[in-house]
Amino acid sequence: MACVSLRSRSIELLHYKTPKYIVAKNKKVGILYRLFQLCLLGYIIGWVFIIKKGYQETDEAVQSSVITKLKGVSATNTSESGLLVWGPEDYVIPSQSPKVPSGRCQSDSDCEEGKMVAVGNGIMSGRCLRTGGESGGTCEVFGWCPVERSFRPKEPQLTNAENFTIYIKNFIKFTKFQFSKSNVLETTDENYLKGCRYDEESAPYCPIFRLGDIVRGTGYRFQDMSTFGGSVGILIEWNCDLDKGSSYCHPKYHFDRLDVGVSVKTVAASGYHFRHVRYYKDAAGVSYRSLFNVYGIRFSVMVHGKAGMFSIVPMIISVGSGVALLGAGAFFCDMVLLYLIKQKDSYRKWKFEGWGNETETAEVDKKKAEDLA
Repeated sequence: MACVSLRSRSIELLHYKTPKYIVAKNKKVGILYRLFQLCLLGYIIGWVFIIKKGYQETDEAVQSSVITKLKGVSATNTSESGLLVWGPEDYVIPSQSPKVPSGRCQSDSDCEEGKMVAVGNGIMSGRCLRTGGESGGTCEVFGWCPVERSFRPKEPQLTNAENFTIYIKNFIKFTKFQFSKSNVLETTDENYLKGCRYDEESAPYCPIFRLGDIVRGTGYRFQDMSTFGGSVGILIEWNCDLDKGSSYCHPKYHFDRLDVGVSVKTVAASGYHFRHVRYYKDAAGVSYRSLFNVYGIRFSVMVHGKAGMFSIVPMIISVGSGVALLGAGAFFCDMVLLYLIKQKDSYRKWKFEGWGNETETAEVDKKKAEDLA
């Protein structure tokens, strides 16, 4: 009697596999799996939702505007300039380009007329000037006389500049949420800004800072920095949770010195100074100028911001990612059952159908075929 084999020989690609669930009564593996689930739950709730606020849509493209105003008056009395009173109009000056030192020459051909030398004090006249019987000389230039003399200060000139104040007004806007705010307290008291000073605890919305407090916040002494100059960065940071309302959106200030690297003793890299001039004419109409080489502190204001608000899309993504990680726990526990425990062969036999004695499996298939025939 001919037997017809009912075993399917179809292409493996078209087969469908369904998960097979087996209850493994192994307490160690069960505890391991529950610990993994507990850690994953703590990660989702603690890190994703509470710390990182994974349920919020965020906007980090903050639009910002900063307005500054410096106030303070001081006086100096030196042999060069005499008694001078310095106000904000005198010492708040944009940086100018540095001077160019003198140039050397051997003949007139080395001094091209109308050209500024890479090392010179002005525009070449075309003549090479020599002193005595020297073979070399100096290019004659059209420039201001006398030339600037080298000078490094020993102490700050504006001794009470530490008590000067700087007014920093900052406006921010998060366009994605149409939210805007300022670092100035919203009050009807017109005298508030006249008497307040910034304090992180008592007056966080007073935008008036004492210069000495800013420099002290960088970890340096004001007198040292004001002597040779320096560059200070003022970072205004806005981290706003808009789900709690605008009253929980506060500015935080960070101060850092920017003109120093690994070592503050690198004189060429540290410090800050610039030059500016004042022009005048005498009774005969001759033009004069006073050149000031000023050592001071430069303030750079930077604004960073991030705002977040609840949105269903990032929440679904965060929850879905956490649920997907549960599969990793089941996979790890399966590897333990398949390769590490003593009863791994028994588990493998029940986990994967057809695993075990091939002869026994063939006899079972043959018997099934005979019964169907």
